[in-house]
Amino acid sequence: MRVNQNERLRRHRDFEFDHRRLRVNQIETMIGEFDRMCADLGQQIEAEEVRAGVSDPKNFAYPMYARAARERRTKLQRSTEALRNELATLRVKEDDHPVAA
Repeated sequence: MRVNQNERLRRHRDFEFDHRRLRVNQIETMIGEFDRMCADLGQQIEAEEVRAGVSDPKNFAYPMYARAARERRTKLQRSTEALRNELATLRVKEDDHPVAA
């Protein structure tokens, strides 16, 4: 009976470890996508500013699209930072996983 309990505990730890590893892969993918989206938004903002001839967001003539794109980019950057923090936490937990004998 003790062997079954130990085996069950080992399987549970292995499952949690695999789940964390999967989550790490998902987060890394999301961070990469968000970084690409931020770069694309940056190019679109710059193009819109050049088109409008106004690059100061405080100017009343600043394009609404550029304003909205800046806000979206800022939100994506915040999300990316939160994901990087979660990734760091998961990696610390991953280091704590004992090697099965």
